[in-house]
Amino acid sequence: MKKQTLLTYLDERINKKITEYDVAIDWDKANHTIEVIVRLFGENKSQIEIDDAEGIASEEEIIEFEDGVLFYNPEKSKFSEDDFLTAIPFEGKKGIQKAVLDGFVDYLNEVLDKGQSDLLDFLADDSEEAVFELVWAQEALAAHVADYQEKDGGEYLSYPSY
Repeated sequence: MKKQTLLTYLDERINKKITEYDVAIDWDKANHTIEVIVRLFGENKSQIEIDDAEGIASEEEIIEFEDGVLFYNPEKSKFSEDDFLTAIPFEGKKGIQKAVLDGFVDYLNEVLDKGQSDLLDFLADDSEEAVFELVWAQEALAAHVADYQEKDGGEYLSYPSY
């Protein structure tokens, strides 16, 4: 049996725990990163004009919102933190603690639940000041990770080899 890696375990946990949302994983071998891409959808019943982060306006009937979380190697990965909801470091080839991935998946599901509700509220609000974005709190992630730390016994999942 092939040993589980950070990538295979993350994919398995997401598929098992996050069933209500569109989630994809993108592994950039050259940059030593793994991005978890999330998409939320909402019906723009009034077809009001909505500007995205780049200032592009849309009046589409179905609005798609996309964001991502990046797992990265602090010694090798190059990226702008502003491009992601959050960025989580891993320890090179050693990888990351299983508890971090377990806590991450649980917390991400909560963020998506709240985000979907907030997106629907945003689409129902026709005021020009309304803004929608996902909210990530490192403290909340840390609390979820702490719940798993004793159970997992500090087990690490290695970064996948090429």
